[in-house]
Amino acid sequence: GVVWPRDAGDLGAIVDFARTEGVSLIPRTAGTSLAGQVVGSGLVVDMSRHMTRVLSVDPDRREVTVEPGVIRDELNRFLRPFGLHFGPNTSTANRCMIGGMVGNNSCGSSSIVYGSTRDRLLALEVWLSDGSPARMAAVSSGEWEQHLSRPGLEGRLYRHMADLLGRAGVADEIRARFPKAGIHRRNTGYALDMMLAGAPFTPGGPDFNFCRLLAGSEGTQALSHRITLRLDPLPPPEVVLVCAHYHRMRDMTEAVQVAMRHPLYACELMDRTVLECTRSSREQQANRFFVEGDPAAVLIMECRGETLAEADSRADALIADLRKGSAYALPKVKAPQTERVWALRAAGLGVLANLPGDAKAVACIEDTAVALDDLPDYIDDLDRLIRGFGQRAAYFAHAGAGEIHVRPILDLKKAADQTLFHDITEAVADLVKSYGGSFSGEHGDGRLRGGFIPRIFGEQVTGWFREVKEVWDPDGIFNPGKITAVPPMLEDLRYSPGQKTRSFATRMDFDKEGGILRMAERCNGSGDCRKLPAAGGTMCPSYHATRDEKDTPRARANALREYLTRSTLANPFDERGLAEVMDLCMSCKGCTRECPSGVDISAMKAEWQYQVHRRQGVPWRARFFGQISRWQKLPMMAPGFANRLAGWAPVTSMVRWMLGIHPERRLPRWNAERFSRWFTREGSQMPVSAPERGAVWLFADEFTEHFDLEAGKAAVRLLTVLGYRVRLPDAAESGRAALSMGLLDEATRLARANIRLLSALVADGTPLIGLEPSAVLGFRDEYLRLAGPEEREAAGCLAERTFLLEEFLYREAMAGRVGPEDFDEVPRRILVHGHCHQKALSEQGEAAFVLALPAGHQVEVLATGCCGMAGSFGYDRRHYGVSMQIGELSLFPAVRAAGEEVFVAASGHSCRHQIADGTGRVARHPAEILAESRKARRARR
Repeated sequence: GVVWPRDAGDLGAIVDFARTEGVSLIPRTAGTSLAGQVVGSGLVVDMSRHMTRVLSVDPDRREVTVEPGVIRDELNRFLRPFGLHFGPNTSTANRCMIGGMVGNNSCGSSSIVYGSTRDRLLALEVWLSDGSPARMAAVSSGEWEQHLSRPGLEGRLYRHMADLLGRAGVADEIRARFPKAGIHRRNTGYALDMMLAGAPFTPGGPDFNFCRLLAGSEGTQALSHRITLRLDPLPPPEVVLVCAHYHRMRDMTEAVQVAMRHPLYACELMDRTVLECTRSSREQQANRFFVEGDPAAVLIMECRGETLAEADSRADALIADLRKGSAYALPKVKAPQTERVWALRAAGLGVLANLPGDAKAVACIEDTAVALDDLPDYIDDLDRLIRGFGQRAAYFAHAGAGEIHVRPILDLKKAADQTLFHDITEAVADLVKSYGGSFSGEHGDGRLRGGFIPRIFGEQVTGWFREVKEVWDPDGIFNPGKITAVPPMLEDLRYSPGQKTRSFATRMDFDKEGGILRMAERCNGSGDCRKLPAAGGTMCPSYHATRDEKDTPRARANALREYLTRSTLANPFDERGLAEVMDLCMSCKGCTRECPSGVDISAMKAEWQYQVHRRQGVPWRARFFGQISRWQKLPMMAPGFANRLAGWAPVTSMVRWMLGIHPERRLPRWNAERFSRWFTREGSQMPVSAPERGAVWLFADEFTEHFDLEAGKAAVRLLTVLGYRVRLPDAAESGRAALSMGLLDEATRLARANIRLLSALVADGTPLIGLEPSAVLGFRDEYLRLAGPEEREAAGCLAERTFLLEEFLYREAMAGRVGPEDFDEVPRRILVHGHCHQKALSEQGEAAFVLALPAGHQVEVLATGCCGMAGSFGYDRRHYGVSMQIGELSLFPAVRAAGEEVFVAASGHSCRHQIADGTGRVARHPAEILAESRKARRARR
């Protein structure tokens, strides 16, 4: 089961329930841990939905108190006005939560400056296993005796620790068995070494604080509800990155020793395997701009300063030292491009899922840390060890802290590779132990590595861990099977030995991924889809509204993987669980770009719908909206009468009832005439302005044809007066509506007809331009999956020569054929909202650039995700509430805050409709705004 507590009182009730019923509790926040910490039987206590408040901040004391579900980056956005931040910075920082960071003792790329979460943890307010509340914080030497005499379980905890660490030989055994003192990334077992290092056990040590034990305990000792952290001043603002390239891994590890003599804020590694995987990620391809040649390893080092000159000087000093070594390239990167470099690095884990086939870079030894001086020899030994097993590995992450994430590449569907999975892990445990390193540096033990704890620490220390667990949690209700009593590593794996991957005959082409199931299997659970709107991007709008895990792309991929693998139904796509997770997928395509693993949920959803329709038939509503262009023929015979009739309440009520449309959703109005008819009569007769700049094909998409006549007219006028001869192909509708409803036979027919016709028209290099992103960008996306083998080359040609109007004008501006001189200088302020498909498959910045060509235009791109409409999704009475909730997240408030004199630009028909319904404002297509500016220019001439 799953429970979503709202507050501390709920957590107390949950603990009481667990004690009474003998149910175990698995605390969870974002679920981004890599070692199975939130996997197990029992009741998942999900604190990510409601327990998300910053409770208090004390800027003078540099302290903040939060609930466990506060996202790390969201916390730092809150703290920025105070000039403070929480330093530990994981690659998942835009979705991981403070509760999980405490449970795992997270570190991240900034640990060489700020240490681990444990180092910044001041106090925890918790529920103990007997149902009593407790506050764990620093205990001074004067308070020690008082805590020893406390009643109940809390007092017993202090007395037990005093007894355990006071026993003869215990201190010596702990010091001998735990990692070397200089390794700050340590998260294996319970942190008895940290307890021993404090007073009263070590004179002169820091005050005793159970928080050091609870950090990294993976929720096995108590349930936290208030977390108090020590903060740091914001780092120096100016950043310069040095990206050192090496032909050999050994050269890189030796260079780390040199680099760490400098005051760096980060020192991170990406190896060749990881870099190659970034090539197949739409989001990351552009972030490879700094990579030169084919490096075996790139070391990314961050220099900071109060001024750019200071940061630059530090970077130059670093480069001067590194030039004495083996780096073959040492490019410097400055803001704002530094964010792109770090985005590439942060994607390291996710992009590894892009390896073709069933063999993947698997987590098992990716979390080892050694002393910095040992790093070169350790990596050499580790590489020899992995090669000795006949395997290869990927290397990335925290070189400056002595922790490099290493992942062997294994096919865990094979029995032999499952054995290797265990044997490599066991061998590396022995290697790490020989170096006095930490087997789990920051990702923790969990189900994955917990079984090797006795091998690392020996039976005596492991026995003390069991003793600690027994005292804190005698009934074993808190996250059992982690750290102690851990099941064998190969028990409960997702795949059975020798398991075959089922294949399915699909209408869409998933051959490149190895089939639809392997596409789903790409999801590695990193949780990028759980980031909130403030983190940027579109993925995933329904999760943004509901904060429910089942509405994430991760959940959809997991459900597909589970049911397509294990379902016993004749048609696994009929499983009810798939319908539940797919219900709120809006096919925004955000995942196609922002998921580092390239999991295309929108394509899989369309295929799922299609497979269900084949067995169960096509519902009336899906057929209507999927073939809506056919239904438009009747009202377009007399659009004026149709619009008047549609405005009559009895008619609209009947239509809403028949189609399941929400009563508050405004119905669209038809054009006074078809756009194509207007073009034939008037648009095609417009004289082309000199100098003539060539011909273009303009695709009359179904939205422009039936509903957006003014946008179509504006585009023709704009292109004509800019010197382009506009032609209108006699093409079929785009098929977007059919795709959205899973009518893939219909979509395939339309796509193949358009491919045959339009590819011939653009073969001579004449571009095809469109206005509606959802229609036009399908030519570059779904058409490639719908094309038959004989049409693939033509489909690729069409994809390469199809552009949104904004993309085309941007290209022309870059070539010097269009510029500010073509427009007026009238001041206009414009807010730009990008269509989701535009953000995923194009570049929103190009639309902003083009709108800013007129000298008087001030253009601001709104930091908005999805508008919430998504075609017919927002009409559905079942989805209307979520649709409007998504709009209220950022888009509606931004539009309402804009003055009436401000233009709102939106390329998408659905976006403009949603803005009108949600704010009462009229949004305009960029073509209309630019045409108005061009018209005024011509009038002045």
